[in-house]
Amino acid sequence: MSPNLRIAFRFLTAKKRAMLMSLSCTVLGVGLFIVTQATTSGFEKFFIKAILGADGAIRIEDKLQNTLRTITAGNSDFYVREKAGIRYIEGVDEPDLIIQALHQFPNVAGASKVIRSNALVTSAFMNGYSAQVFGINIDEHVKVSDLDQHIAAGSLDDFRQTPMGALIGRELADRLQLALGESFFIDARNASSRHFRVAAIYETGVSDIDKVRVFVHMSEARSLLKKPSGVTFIQVSLRDPSRAQEDAAQMEEALGHSAKPWQRREKVWIGVFRALATSSGITVTVFTLIASLAMFNTLAMIVLEKTKDIAILRSMGYERRDITQIFMWQAAIVLAIGAAVGSVFGAVATWGVSKIPLELHGIIVTKTYQVAPSPWHYVAAVATAIVMVMVASFFPARRAARLEPGDIVRGTAQ
Repeated sequence: MSPNLRIAFRFLTAKKRAMLMSLSCTVLGVGLFIVTQATTSGFEKFFIKAILGADGAIRIEDKLQNTLRTITAGNSDFYVREKAGIRYIEGVDEPDLIIQALHQFPNVAGASKVIRSNALVTSAFMNGYSAQVFGINIDEHVKVSDLDQHIAAGSLDDFRQTPMGALIGRELADRLQLALGESFFIDARNASSRHFRVAAIYETGVSDIDKVRVFVHMSEARSLLKKPSGVTFIQVSLRDPSRAQEDAAQMEEALGHSAKPWQRREKVWIGVFRALATSSGITVTVFTLIASLAMFNTLAMIVLEKTKDIAILRSMGYERRDITQIFMWQAAIVLAIGAAVGSVFGAVATWGVSKIPLELHGIIVTKTYQVAPSPWHYVAAVATAIVMVMVASFFPARRAARLEPGDIVRGTAQ
């Protein structure tokens, strides 16, 4: 152990209570920063996973058509045409050709044709509930979604074997008071109306999906909606969903259809989660700020109380740099212990929070707190503590280093 570090330990023990206060604030700051970031990230990742499992990474929708306008050159008969904008033609007319082209993209894992329309659902308990009908090929659709993993009652085999069967969300089933095997009517408004039977009930964890979507067989959807050809959109799953925006841009260029990545579809909610993560990080950083102020005050008091000791050290040949190191070592010791204990506290608290029951029914549905621990949370927490505590400790250390032995003896040290 170096002499400077040994002296720092001696000075440190002279202010035990003050140092413990600073240490406690550092531990709380680091630990709570880790917990809040893990919790916010957990709910964000839970939401993203549910959205990707329900709606895929990309949706291929409307056909893109460039519109032109004519410009006349002066009074002559000469004119030119230039691109004026893009016209969106609803739906995908040739889905099979589009799917063949999609499979040429290396990141594409699967694609499913979907017909979608607004409708009114009627049961024995409720009339005219607004919902959305999704016509799918079930074997095709489970390759691009997690629908098979979200079945809460019944089974997909029942749905496959029942031509007039339907999959409905848990919230929708509760509102309509529908159970497995019971019948209900779907009114496609300007199209037609027919009855279906509940073959299975699903629960994705996203309330906006579970309370409105009804999945039926593609053939029945075409008959109900009077749409003999084409589809509303093609749902695409990717091996690496994080590349959805880049792949969507390439697909639009190659296919001539609108391609919406999940980042654009859920831009608002992703922004909300990021804002929550930032605000919670700022809030818990207050504990680290208190720790830095406590360290500043403690070191300043030590400088005042140890002026004679500093004079002796300077008389013995210690330079200003050595005095600065002694006081910075004190901050570093408290910081190291606080970061280590705070990280352990954060890990234990994160695990404990994940076990707390939470009945949440909002944009997502969950029964427990969602957490997603990450090494970067620990790095950010410790880095914040290092910056704030060390900066606050630097000024008392510099003040101690400027003390001169002669001034201390004469009592004129500032």
